[in-house]
Amino acid sequence: MAQLSSNLLYIAFIIYLIATAVFAMSLSDKKGKEKAAYTKKWGRTGYVLSILGFISQLGYFVTRWIASGHAPVSNLFEFTTFFGMMMVFAFILLYGIYRTNALGVFAMPIALLVIAYGSMFPKDIAPLIPALQSDWLKIHVTTAALGEGILSISFAAGFIYLIRVVDQSISSKKTKMLEIIMYLLLCVLGFVLVSAISSAAGYETKFDWTDKRDQKTELTYNLPALIGPPNGTQADNHFGPLLNSPSWMNGDEAPKKFNTFIWSLLMGGVLYGIIRLILRKRITAAIQPKLMNLKPDLVDEISYRSVAIGFPVFTLGALIFAMIWAQQAWTRFWGWDPKEVWALITFLFYAAYLHFRLSRGWHGEKSAWLCVIGFVIIMFNLVAVNLVISGLHSYA
Repeated sequence: MAQLSSNLLYIAFIIYLIATAVFAMSLSDKKGKEKAAYTKKWGRTGYVLSILGFISQLGYFVTRWIASGHAPVSNLFEFTTFFGMMMVFAFILLYGIYRTNALGVFAMPIALLVIAYGSMFPKDIAPLIPALQSDWLKIHVTTAALGEGILSISFAAGFIYLIRVVDQSISSKKTKMLEIIMYLLLCVLGFVLVSAISSAAGYETKFDWTDKRDQKTELTYNLPALIGPPNGTQADNHFGPLLNSPSWMNGDEAPKKFNTFIWSLLMGGVLYGIIRLILRKRITAAIQPKLMNLKPDLVDEISYRSVAIGFPVFTLGALIFAMIWAQQAWTRFWGWDPKEVWALITFLFYAAYLHFRLSRGWHGEKSAWLCVIGFVIIMFNLVAVNLVISGLHSYA
């Protein structure tokens, strides 16, 4: 059953990849009725493929649940792949309403990157630790992931809007910010590539060090050690480290994770540089002509609707259900754990977005930039808070 589950996830990933390519093909330079027919045909094909991929990934989720005996959202691999699945689910719903092919060109690759990122973590099925043995696991975590998945579509729509309307004829702060966003997305791809290459090569190097519990232990790196553990000693003659990780990073295996983070930034820079050399212009400037037939107001509406739907779902899952479970597990509703703090920050940010949108008339470009910032907060919560910052949710 576990092998079937893995195969279904792999099939879903391939289908999502094909759907992305199909949506990209739909952004044609044709005009008139010929363009309308072409766009409709390829858009419908991409949409059907997205649904098929979602069904395959749903099969992965169900079969892994059966194999493990609990909802498969208990570690970073399971949660992150589920989060990606919820992004696809949100895209399917919103595309069904707005029929905007450009949304598929951006939303599907982001979901793919999230799923690929999650797939780099250990996939072994393990019994739940006592803290997670509760029905609130599937209620709290799945609802929070669904909310985040819907909110993430607002980023895809907001990013499309900005690429469409920002003047790319001159270099400005706005164009530089858009390029930084592209670079950060490529850093995720860089993480996937460098992790896959290292895994295929079977690389590892080991350190003897004292962890956050003051226990002497062995830390195994699967990438060349650019960043070593503080006061650690390398147990072999492999490359590195060049620097030691900051002592305040107290998460589980934080030095190893920080080393992976640095490799991701470096690989993202390499990928960005290669693409820039091929295009001979800014990446977003190369994309913009394909979006000129898109109505900005429609994309702005999609980003707003994503927040309007995702915000209450996220609030219910990440705050209300979380506090109920915290009261049962730790006898307090709130404890300022890093994960709780960043869930609150996410809630307050999107509440502010809705306030500015509805009361101050922040439509268009201002609204789009807020959607981008909101996604950065979500990803910081997923990556940095889970991997580097120590807390009660470190096991996640």
